[in-house]
Amino acid sequence: MHTIAPRQFGPALAGLGKPDLSGLPHDRQARAAARRAFVDLKRTFMHALDGLAGVEWLLTQVRAAEEPVDLWLLRAPAFAALAGADPQVRHRRQRLRRGLDSVFPELDEPSGFVLL
Repeated sequence: MHTIAPRQFGPALAGLGKPDLSGLPHDRQARAAARRAFVDLKRTFMHALDGLAGVEWLLTQVRAAEEPVDLWLLRAPAFAALAGADPQVRHRRQRLRRGLDSVFPELDEPSGFVLL
């Protein structure tokens, strides 16, 4: 039996990946909110990396991202590019972390702190 790998669809299946806008209003609103969150996170990445030396490849990858998970996979090189103790770079790093936390709250590493 031959199986098709994800994202390897031919022209006959090209329309299947388009969003279905015929759903209920709250479904459309949820998809629109998810899209806005993705675009905001993409802008956060772009702003955090703006003006840094040696990040051209990373900026290209961020621009090409189509799904939130694409940005999640770029977090390690982004944080590596934002390493250092400079207050401006630290602020950019914090904004990027907050942006990632807003889109992926359940994927954050657990800290040693416990809510009381």
